[in-house]
Amino acid sequence: MSRWRPTTFICGRGAGDDRLSKTALAAIETASTVLVSPITFFEIAQKVRLGKWPEMEPYVEQLPVLLREQGGVAADFSPALCVRAGMLDWSHRDPFDRFLAATALLGHVPLISADTVFDGMVTRVW
Repeated sequence: MSRWRPTTFICGRGAGDDRLSKTALAAIETASTVLVSPITFFEIAQKVRLGKWPEMEPYVEQLPVLLREQGGVAADFSPALCVRAGMLDWSHRDPFDRFLAATALLGHVPLISADTVFDGMVTRVW
């Protein structure tokens, strides 16, 4: 089964992030495919540029390579995804989270996230 994973999958090892739960780590390790949204790269770069994630600065330019090295696959970023994210019947307005939820829904895969904001919108593993 494929799993959908935002930020920690590609950043965790490089930036010393040990925040993955045992359940999340097991889901990633047993997944046939780990998908990462291209919007995740944008969000990470934005946080680095704004000084909100300085630990990632040495790695930000290497994110596509890190994704490949860790066995991840970039999810599609298509007009259909953009429409789905915009049209979600969800009061949560954060555009990054809306893209993550729409990607999980369109791919019929669970989202691995500690963020409870996704509960009720997608199947969340943590």
